[in-house]
Amino acid sequence: MEPVAARRLLLLRHGQTTYNATRRMQGQLDTELSEEGVAQAERVAAHVGRRERDIRRIVSSDLSRAAQTADAVGRVLGLDVERDSRLRETFLGKWQGRTHGEIDAEYPGQRATWRHDATWAPPGGETRVEVAARMRAVVDELLDDESWPGSTVLLVAHGGAIAALTASLLDVPVSHYTMFNGLRNTAWVELTARPRPDGELGWYLGAFNAEVFGEDTGEESER
Repeated sequence: MEPVAARRLLLLRHGQTTYNATRRMQGQLDTELSEEGVAQAERVAAHVGRRERDIRRIVSSDLSRAAQTADAVGRVLGLDVERDSRLRETFLGKWQGRTHGEIDAEYPGQRATWRHDATWAPPGGETRVEVAARMRAVVDELLDDESWPGSTVLLVAHGGAIAALTASLLDVPVSHYTMFNGLRNTAWVELTARPRPDGELGWYLGAFNAEVFGEDTGEESER
């Protein structure tokens, strides 16, 4: 039996928004990139253009901050960007648009609970488990693309949603989902899918929170 080529998946977080800079919760609010965020998107697009020429598809959240970042990469690679609302950030319910301080004052202790329990949702919002399920459905559909083996697919989305998807793909217990957090703006996750000895597809982590840190050197950090 001929070996099946690996599928590589990159998960890129969008550039900075003014909400990020002021520690305000965005969730599914449709915010745009700040001036710094646009510069970050251009830098990461240039990096991708130098290092990632085997990307065959780009799929982005339909929220503007992710779509703007994805479009910057698409322009460099000469690829159209597909939009999928299932790649949106966690819906944060009553917390959306509010600062960390405001939430902590009105809902004392709840933000800490949310950070450490993937089955807990903000008032009126989604759990990490629910986010992981809708994100995973996109990847499962992409697996039907016969051009993926031997190439790379890029998903451009949001920090919390990418963390949830990473945990799901790596089959970590739900109690450990929150170990993946703190993804910086325009940082990315690298995953590779290969057939396991039992014939099932297994996902393997290559990098988490990798980022471009030099404008002209082409260097990157994989902290």
